[in-house]
Formats: sequence, C-alpha cells, structure tokens
Amino acid sequence: MLPFKLIYSDGYFLPIGQHVFPAEKYRRIHDRLLKTGMAENKDFLAPQPAQDDDILLVHTPEYVRKLKTGTLSPQEEMQLEVPYSPELVRAFWLAAGGSMLAADHALTDGVAVNIGGGFHHAFPDHGEGFCMIHDVAVAIRRMQRDGKIKTAMTVDCDVHQGNGTAAIFGGAKSASSTLPSAGPSPRSTAGGAATSDSAHSGDVFTISLHQENNYPPYKPPSSIDVNLPDSIGDDDYLAWLDNALSSGLRQFQPDLICYIAGADPYREDQLGGLSLTMDGLKRRDELVFRAARAKNIPVMVSYAGGYARRVEDTVTIHCNTVIAAKDLLASS
Repeated sequence: MLPFKLIYSDGYFLPIGQHVFPAEKYRRIHDRLLKTGMAENKDFLAPQPAQDDDILLVHTPEYVRKLKTGTLSPQEEMQLEVPYSPELVRAFWLAAGGSMLAADHALTDGVAVNIGGGFHHAFPDHGEGFCMIHDVAVAIRRMQRDGKIKTAMTVDCDVHQGNGTAAIFGGAKSASSTLPSAGPSPRSTAGGAATSDSAHSGDVFTISLHQENNYPPYKPPSSIDVNLPDSIGDDDYLAWLDNALSSGLRQFQPDLICYIAGADPYREDQLGGLSLTMDGLKRRDELVFRAARAKNIPVMVSYAGGYARRVEDTVTIHCNTVIAAKDLLASS
C-alpha cells in the first residue's frame, strides 16, 4: 500500500477522437500501476467534479457560461485545439475536482498524485493548447478559500511554458534568481533563469522550466522562467531545475507545492525538443520531491503533457513519478 493517495477516474478520458494528445494515457497509467503491483485498488480515490463556484474562483463567468452552454466562438474553439463537446466539459470539471482532492490529501499525507490534470495553458477567459480550464489554479484557490493554505508554489516541468499559470497568478511582487554552476546558459531576458518584476502576486510563486523555442509563442512572465535551449540533456536540465528550486525556496515559503510533471521533455516526444531520458525524468521527479521534503512542504502532483511516439513510454514516465514519490517517502 502506498503512503499517499492516487486520484483517478475513468472519466478523465478526453473524448477528442484521433489526436496527438493520448487521451487513453490516464487509464493505462492506472492499469500499469495495478498490474505491476506498484499500487493497490485501495490506493486510488475517485474524485467528484468541481462545482461551478470552484471554477469561478479562477475563470470568468462569461467563459464558464460559454463552456456550459456550448457557445464558444469558432475562434475560441480553434484556440482550444481539441474538439468541444459537453462530454469534454465534464472531463475537465472532473480533472479539476481531482486536483482539488489531491491538494487536500497532500496536506495530510505529504504527497498526493492526480493521475490527470496539469492543464496549464488555460487562461481565466479562454482555453489554449488542449487546456479548457486550469485545474491546478482552481485547486490552489479552493484551498486558499477554505483556509487550508495561504501560499502555494507551482513547479512546472512540462516542456511548454505554463502561460496560463503565469497569467492567472501574475502580480506585483518581484522575484530573483541565481545561475547554476553547470551546463550551458539558456537564453533568457535576465541572463539565465529569467525573472520578472511583475510576475508574482504574493500568495502564489510560479516556476516554469521549459524549452524556449516551443509553444506558446508568447510567454507571460512567471516568477521564475528558465528558457532552455533545444536538445538540452539530463545533467544540464537537472542543474537548472536545482537552481530554480533553490532560488524560489530561498525567497518564498509555500504551504503547498503544485508539481506539474509533464512527460514531454522526453527525447522522443513528438511535441518537444529537449533530450531527457526516462532516467533523467525520474531524477527530475526525485529532485522536486527531495527539495520539498527538505523543507517539509507537501506536494500535489498533476501530469500535464506527454506525446511520446510510443504511448507506453509516456505511461512509463508518469508511473515513474509515483515510484519516485514512494521511494522518497520510504527512505525518510
């Protein structure tokens, strides 16, 4: 039995037809964890869909109305890059409920994993890049509304910058960063791990480690943005991540870390251009969990993207995140 909970529902399946996003990956992760004995049935909790009031903590009433009534404009549907349907709305509401449940259990158990979610390209008033609503932001705002946390940090390791996260939580407080001692210097507007004087609202600190020459074309400033060059490998990536975490945790004390554990920095990802191995991605997960554990900060995990040529590779990468969390908790 795992020392933390896995949040999953068959309803996470996204009804989007033939698509580069592997909608079946959630079920495959669930089945793999059970088949290999890494998890048992009692390790899983089924979420309930978020309520509209939860979604409205982040998204505008007009956008929510359009989603619920199927009245998105053709341009808004095009921005989503997935075909709209009422069933898709239900799946996204359920993913948001899953991230809320995972956040709640992380506060109790130290770690919780939503085997879904991480839809970090959604903005308050529109969706982008396969993301209809921002489940992680909804979870943070719900935990804050309920008085369970005051502050949160997002650590986004998807290959694509979390532009929706940056836009939602952007504010007035400045952030600073130092450069790592190893590896080539990613290009950035601040000479390395890019920082913003207006990207931090005070209660949520945002870190995004992503490929610079990739989607989205415009990247709103996070508290810390690490704009990585093409084809960066394991060791250099981990050095930059270690630096970003160290810098962020020196200047900000979150009650909860929301780790967006994208599988798409993998070297065989169809929508990525970095060169991480499966082992490197697992070491990435271990680094995040260790950094959080060292400061006794609970971690809520969501999965975000992953578009490997072989869907089974994406499944392995996501399962390894669960293994990394289990191994760390077992050794502490």
